Amino acid sequence: MNIRAFAPADIDAANRVWNEVVEAGVAFPQLEKLDRESGLEFFQSQSFTCVCEEDGEILGLYILHPNNVGRCGHICNASYAVASRARGRGLGEALVRHCLDKAKELGFGILQFNAVVSSNTPALNLYRKLGFTQLGTIPGGFLMKDGSYQDIIPHYKKL
Repeated sequence: MNIRAFAPADIDAANRVWNEVVEAGVAFPQLEKLDRESGLEFFQSQSFTCVCEEDGEILGLYILHPNNVGRCGHICNASYAVASRARGRGLGEALVRHCLDKAKELGFGILQFNAVVSSNTPALNLYRKLGFTQLGTIPGGFLMKDGSYQDIIPHYKKL
C-alpha cells in the first residue's frame, strides 16, 4: 500500500473512486459526480488531497481542508473514499491515520467530521477505534439516495 499526494495524472482513477461513493448516495453529501474538469478543480482546491494505491492502482483517497475560517480556521474537515472492491482491507484506516498526521503537519488543531451517517457502521467503528469523540446526533440530517433520511453523528479529534 502506497499513500501519496494526489497528482493531476491521477484524476481519472480518483474520480472513479470518489464518484462510486457519490453514486451510492449513502455517505457523501454531494449529489453530482465529478468529471475531469470539475474533479481536477475540486481535488486541487483542497488543503491536501491524498491517494492510496496498491500495485499502481488507486483504490482510495481523502480530501483535507479547513472546516471554517478565521477564529475557527484551526479546525479541519476531511472526507474519505475507498473503492468498494477494496473495502475491509485496512485502506480506510491507513487513510485516516495519514490524514491525522497531515492535518497536524499543516497546522490544524482539530479534525472534525460534520456528517457521519448513522448507518455507516464501518466508519463509526473506525472513528471510535482511533479515539474520535461523538458530538451528538442530528436527527434526519442526511438525505439517502432512496429518499429516506438518516441521522448524522458529528465527530472530532484533537490533534
